[in-house]
Amino acid sequence: MIQPISSISNLVPIEREFEMSNKNFTIISEVIYRYAGIVLQDIKQDMVYSRVSRRIRKTGCLGFDEYLVIALNQKNTEFTHFINAITTNFTSFFREPYHFDFIKNIAIPEWKSNASRNKLRIWSAGSSSGEEAYSIAMTLSGRIPSQWDTKILATDLDTNVVAQGQSGVYAVDRVSALSKELVVQHFNKVTVDAKMCVQLKKSIRNMASFKPLNLLHYWPMSGQFEMIFCRNVVIYFDKPTQKKLFDRFADILVPGGYLVIGHSESMFKLSNRFASVGHTVYRKIK
Repeated sequence: MIQPISSISNLVPIEREFEMSNKNFTIISEVIYRYAGIVLQDIKQDMVYSRVSRRIRKTGCLGFDEYLVIALNQKNTEFTHFINAITTNFTSFFREPYHFDFIKNIAIPEWKSNASRNKLRIWSAGSSSGEEAYSIAMTLSGRIPSQWDTKILATDLDTNVVAQGQSGVYAVDRVSALSKELVVQHFNKVTVDAKMCVQLKKSIRNMASFKPLNLLHYWPMSGQFEMIFCRNVVIYFDKPTQKKLFDRFADILVPGGYLVIGHSESMFKLSNRFASVGHTVYRKIK
């Protein structure tokens, strides 16, 4: 997802290493919209310049025109690097904590009330580097029957963060806001490239599987989900794309299943297939 950037108050022109023309930015914006549904407004030009410039240097190209000939050819591996460079992933463990309180206090008791239940499927769509999926896993751990077949699918467009999420390894400062008890319970200390890090314990990592997935393209999942997290993702899509996505989510949720979106997102006038149950949590009603 694309992070907002601050407005620039300094009126002194900034000398740039490469020239990015309006045509270059338009082409990049159109490709990102067609491929990922992300709308790049004009205020994102500095951000786009900064990120694409890194790839220009990395590939040894002389400028935007030469680089885009290579990067926008989907048969080239650079296309993936280009997409990864434009999309930005920000997350943290237990971000927007009321959603995890909902799982603990509302969803889990409801799921456990079904005596015939023997499996649970949850999808973290737009999972970034995995903190969301693992927060779900930690919330479920010890609260649901051990005999349930429980799986969390974590997907993201960015292949780099998918790989990081699968490893379950994070810098120590990523868990600094968590309680000591939670860290001791669910993390091990590991050393990576001579740096002290933490890694989710195997019991938590085994609950989640990570896959690259473009939400606008084909979904290979065959079963349905009891809950889908798609937080702070659709805010970067236009309304028609949001509407289609919410409809696809409804199709793949079980009757009465839950869809969780971000605190700044809304379904207002976009779907009649969900009912709000509070704090950006919605239940499928049809």
